[in-house]
Amino acid sequence: MAGLELLSDQGYRVDGRRAGELRKIQARMGVFAQADGSAYIEQGNTKALAVVYGPHEIRGSRSRALPDRALVNCQYSSATFSTGERKRRPHGDRKSCEMGLQLRQTFEAAILTQLHPRSQIDIYVQPLRGVVSLQVLQADGGTYAACVNAATLAVLDAGIPMRDFVCACSAGFVDGTALADLSHVEEAAGGPQLALALLPASGQIALLEMDARLHEDHLEWVLEAAAQAARDVHTLLDRVVRQHVHEASILLGD
Repeated sequence: MAGLELLSDQGYRVDGRRAGELRKIQARMGVFAQADGSAYIEQGNTKALAVVYGPHEIRGSRSRALPDRALVNCQYSSATFSTGERKRRPHGDRKSCEMGLQLRQTFEAAILTQLHPRSQIDIYVQPLRGVVSLQVLQADGGTYAACVNAATLAVLDAGIPMRDFVCACSAGFVDGTALADLSHVEEAAGGPQLALALLPASGQIALLEMDARLHEDHLEWVLEAAAQAARDVHTLLDRVVRQHVHEASILLGD
């Protein structure tokens, strides 16, 4: 990556975007009829599929049931063809387990779990045993964000009540400038970067993770870049949901 100019003197990035500009986002809901909810999303060249089952009875030991809320179970697995790095095991490795934990923490902050006590919601980033199964079909940066945004649409498709949308985006810091929605090239450069999951109506942060040091004077800039990008994602996802509802109402004859 040495010698690659991530931000030109004119303010353009490697892929031609401005600093705060999102990659192109396309999404569809209801793509997997056998699940309670599902969604597919493309953020640039990163593609993800989310599948949700539930709420349903606890599977396995009844002792896992929570008397006052639903158990949110998330599993993540990247497809073997989603990155240039081939894997023998698409799930169960450390990175997949960490991503599954991050997704669970994110959606526990958003789903109204108290409405479904002693039940289970599964979110798969590839199904194991939870409500949302999410599979990354192609990875080109911003994997966590794509997973969150796909899972949000899938949870809504399943009709599971949420406090708000959960919208996620990454951001980084290059040459004194905060960059939103990092591509793989920008992530691989190794500079300071963070991932943010936001509940846009309230501004509540569901998850914030940084994987490199960043001076406190710059943190506010990068955080605001990620937050504004997440709000822009919300505008796009809201449009997808409204279009899906409109199409469903036509099919039902309403």
